[in-house]
Amino acid sequence: MGDKANAHPGAAGRAATADHPASVRNVVLVGHSGSGKTTLVEALALTAGAVNRAGRVEDGTAVSDYDEIEHRQQRSVQLSLVPVEWGGYKINLLDTPGYADFVGELRAGLRAADAALFVVSAAEGVEGITGATRMVWEECAAVGMPRAIVITHLESARADFPQMTRACADAFGGDDPDAVLPLYLPLHGEPGPDGHAPVTGLVGLLSQRVYDYASGERKESEPDQDQLPALEEARNKLIEGIIAESEDESLMDRYLGGEEIDHKTLVDDLERAVARGIFHPVLAAAPAADGARQGIGTVELLELVTGGFPTPPERPVPAVTTPDGTPRPALTCDPEGPLAAEVVKTASDPYVGRISLVRVFSGTLRPDDTVHVSGHGLTDRGHEGRDLHEADERVGALSAPFGKQQRTLSRVIAGDLACVAKLSRAETGDTLSAKDDPLLMEPWDMPDPLLPLAIQAHSKADEDKLSQGLSRLVAEDPTMRLEQNQDTHQVVLWCLGEAHADVALERLRSRYGVQVDVVPHKVSLRETFAGRSAGRGRHVKQSGGHGQYAICEIEVEPLPGGSGIEFVDKVVGGAVPRQFIPSVEKGVRAQAAKGVATGNALVDIRVTLLDGKAHSVDSSDAAFQTAGALALREAAAGTTIHLLEPVADVRVLISDEYVGTVMSDLSGRRGRVVGTEQAAGGRTLVRAEVPEIEIGRYAIDLRSLSQGTARFNRSYARHEPMPPQVAQKIREQAEATA
Repeated sequence: MGDKANAHPGAAGRAATADHPASVRNVVLVGHSGSGKTTLVEALALTAGAVNRAGRVEDGTAVSDYDEIEHRQQRSVQLSLVPVEWGGYKINLLDTPGYADFVGELRAGLRAADAALFVVSAAEGVEGITGATRMVWEECAAVGMPRAIVITHLESARADFPQMTRACADAFGGDDPDAVLPLYLPLHGEPGPDGHAPVTGLVGLLSQRVYDYASGERKESEPDQDQLPALEEARNKLIEGIIAESEDESLMDRYLGGEEIDHKTLVDDLERAVARGIFHPVLAAAPAADGARQGIGTVELLELVTGGFPTPPERPVPAVTTPDGTPRPALTCDPEGPLAAEVVKTASDPYVGRISLVRVFSGTLRPDDTVHVSGHGLTDRGHEGRDLHEADERVGALSAPFGKQQRTLSRVIAGDLACVAKLSRAETGDTLSAKDDPLLMEPWDMPDPLLPLAIQAHSKADEDKLSQGLSRLVAEDPTMRLEQNQDTHQVVLWCLGEAHADVALERLRSRYGVQVDVVPHKVSLRETFAGRSAGRGRHVKQSGGHGQYAICEIEVEPLPGGSGIEFVDKVVGGAVPRQFIPSVEKGVRAQAAKGVATGNALVDIRVTLLDGKAHSVDSSDAAFQTAGALALREAAAGTTIHLLEPVADVRVLISDEYVGTVMSDLSGRRGRVVGTEQAAGGRTLVRAEVPEIEIGRYAIDLRSLSQGTARFNRSYARHEPMPPQVAQKIREQAEATA
């Protein structure tokens, strides 16, 4: 690295293609919002010759132009692919959103990539390395994904490259901070009027060469004498770090013995250590000067990607089974192998229809092939609105995206990514395989959406389109869950946060023409009797012809939680004819479903039918149903009705420094902390029971409390009595809307 300045860039105006998996590099860019990921992608595309100096492709759009919503919200909200060519390699750059609400797009990018570039802004200093970024780093480490770090915004007056490299080593180095070291040092020009010296180039530590970008083109020269002391110190530290990770155990002894290790050996060992995911180089990047064809550090970064990052055959293929779960032998990244591809993203185009971004792990995908689509759905993870599904579909056009263009491809080989048109049944996360050899790939981990958004159609016309719009929305985004709540009769979209919810509403409106109104989310409350009570239901009417006559007397007593409703018949002497006893029970249960105080279902009671009266002509099934309902309402008026609220088991994984804050917040939500336990990485798992009515916005509040570092999950535990003061507010609201 640092000695490949004459690599041939790709040509603009044609689709980057791959003839062999070894010529592909799949790289995901990770970093918080505002770190400069998209700008860096555009700079790399400029250096590779894929865009012009204005950052535009042939149709005049920017390489990062993908979604009108992104322009309106002024932030990236979805995964985007930018393929470029450099030195005979195809590089698939996967730009991910930095905002926490769109972590699902980030996880999809991690699934599709073989290596990651962590982008850190020098303008934000040490604070730019967020806890959320460190958590993603740990996820990559857990699966051995190679990682490098790019420090951006070096043009900022606040930028301090040495400080940022130390911060990166502290944040990402773990037990081995010497595995996180810079490959280059910034070269500064003359200070301006404000005293800030702009970055004009880089000094390569291994090559001991200066790469000057001041003229707009990368020029190579020898370092000046005054640059040598700082260069030598940093170079020695880098060499020691590389040798420490070398597979050649004799190298350290030779180095300590005073032997000068040749440049090629160091570069080869560096590239192997990076590809193995045990050494993480730090690079620098700054914008190109006006009129320049290359941004500072972009050539060096492209060299690292092509020389140090692994090829797809060097990374394991996700495990596969048959759709019925039968294990299959592990696949390899072989264009001649069985077809196994995965939909990592689904989007809708107003002109083309559904477009699926697909990573081919094995085999070769061609236009007009008939493939088998297998989907896990999300039922195994507790999500509603999606089912396990299988279908055969014909592959439409294959293309490489570039801005708003789609450049046609004749095939997509193992290890590569491309867009596939018109897979109408395929959803994000689905597997594409041969029709006669169906496969199902192991799913990747997705966060559970925990912020409820209750919606209703704005008009009758919107109501007719709502169902289809929602089904398309959740098919595109596996981090969104659709719930049709049978208790509250609400349509609820579960999202990851407010920004995620805003994007969902905007997509419903702009893509699917559905206008919806957001309404307050309701939790599924219950009612129950506080004590024993009796009631008499009398339904007697005479209005000509057959009348209505039914009288029943019941006794109601509370039961333990979870008992439901029991109906007991203790009528003697035929006071209520046998054929009408089921009618009384039906009326009681119907009234219980409607509730007797606040409109919430009545549960956990035993209703005993004791006596009644009937008429030989005027009694009927309907009359005794009405009498049963009246009797239950009268019994309810004779005792206190308790409101039961759902309580959730909540598990919060939090950094130790925030444990006190989180536990105090849970207590303020009427929560009961039931235990804590230490977890790996300086974290604590807090277990609590919290009323669901108190945690509707907990996904947002916890993020604020923990600076984005905490995770939580929730599951239904039980219903239990609501405190009287809270129950009274619910009753007052019910009376106001009655």
